[in-house]
Amino acid sequence: MSVMILGLVIFLGVHSVRIVADDWRRAQIARVGELAWKGGYSLVSLVGLALAIWGFGQMRLDPAVVWFPPLGLRHAVALLMLPAMILLVAAYVPGNAIRARLGHPMLLAVKLWAFAHLLANGRLGDIVFFGAFLAWAIVAFAAARRRDRAAGLAAPASRLPATLVTLAIGLVAYYLFAMHLHGWIIGVPAIAMG
Repeated sequence: MSVMILGLVIFLGVHSVRIVADDWRRAQIARVGELAWKGGYSLVSLVGLALAIWGFGQMRLDPAVVWFPPLGLRHAVALLMLPAMILLVAAYVPGNAIRARLGHPMLLAVKLWAFAHLLANGRLGDIVFFGAFLAWAIVAFAAARRRDRAAGLAAPASRLPATLVTLAIGLVAYYLFAMHLHGWIIGVPAIAMG
């Protein structure tokens, strides 16, 4: 589990620079340039994510069980992942009402994803992994909203077609991931059939 924790510290640490040291971040971007900053940021993030995922997989080989979630909570996960997937898509489709209304839908998607997976997984490694993402997303969302208020940002304009596209892509992505990709990538079917 130590590799997973190291990966989480690196990945979430890099993603927390704007929360805890935004002035330093801006100074570094001014010093090295935005492209170099994004390149280094991406590289360190990728290393952290790879370590966290590999460590998570290793943890699953010899898990320490803290609690046994009721089987019915899997249905709650399936239900919560639908809006999480739509929120994830909303972060990338310009002009949708979801993003305009809620602000920072990616962070909201991470919150829902992590919370949902905490409900249905009782291994210590799962609790650390998903709990770390949930705690980070809560703090990051609050910090992002504070930055928005301090900057006086108003909600961007939204268009119905962009919102409908967001919903459609989110539903298709949910279907593909829940019915096909989750089992293939993670090794555990998201929705058990039969």
